Amino acid sequence: MLSMRDVIDYCDLDQGEIGAVAEHEHVPMAIAAELGELLVQTPEGVLTLHRMIIENMNKAMDAGRFDHANELCEVYKHLCRMHPLPSSYSAQPAGDSPAK
Repeated sequence: MLSMRDVIDYCDLDQGEIGAVAEHEHVPMAIAAELGELLVQTPEGVLTLHRMIIENMNKAMDAGRFDHANELCEVYKHLCRMHPLPSSYSAQPAGDSPAK
């Protein structure tokens, strides 16, 4: 049987990023790891990961959960280092999608 550590080691995301996906999607960590692994495979998926964590931060701030928002900020910084926004998206205003 695989442990959660095995799942995290297999995934291209760290535990904080997987936790943020789990929080956003309301799924267990193992499912979030699988979803996150799929998302990092495409530019659109990477953009989705960025949006998920930003949405989590906004919800935490709105709920007055400032410590959690700070934790998510650190998770987001790590995501930006390891999986930066694709160049075709980085100059887009929020809410806009690139022309296809």
